[in-house]
Amino acid sequence: MESAFSLRPARTSDVAAIKRLVAPLAEQRILMAKETVAYYESLQEFRIAESDSGDVIGCGALHVMWEDLAEIRTLAAADSWRGRGVGHVLVEKLLEEAQALGVSRVFCLTFEVDFFKRHGFEVMADQSAVDPQVYSELLRSHDEGVAEFLDLARVKPNTLGNTRMIKHL
Repeated sequence: MESAFSLRPARTSDVAAIKRLVAPLAEQRILMAKETVAYYESLQEFRIAESDSGDVIGCGALHVMWEDLAEIRTLAAADSWRGRGVGHVLVEKLLEEAQALGVSRVFCLTFEVDFFKRHGFEVMADQSAVDPQVYSELLRSHDEGVAEFLDLARVKPNTLGNTRMIKHL
């Protein structure tokens, strides 16, 4: 019988576990490792998947970028829990939260194209996702995820091989 898990908002005590989940994926250049302070600063964006035994087995964050645009980021599951629905449940929860916030489009930068396609995401063909005025406003952001969304040259090494995808809610 498989163990069950539940989702909850992240707590400060989860940052070490989030870093442990991200570390092997960062080594494989699937996710970007962040400084510890960045996880604390964005903690309210994170949802945690927790096993019935209390272990942190997955995480994911929803970062609002603009009035109608958010990004799913730092989606990770423990190796022993991959293929058991953790990522699916996290993405569905984050999409639900995006809709509740009034966001109509959700972006992701991923190597897992098929996974996100199963959740209704499509590969972005170009920058037409935002109009020129919004684009100029987003250029003022210091957030690396926003720079990745805009496909700015300074983040190209971070995005090589990744696919930019979007879902309309």
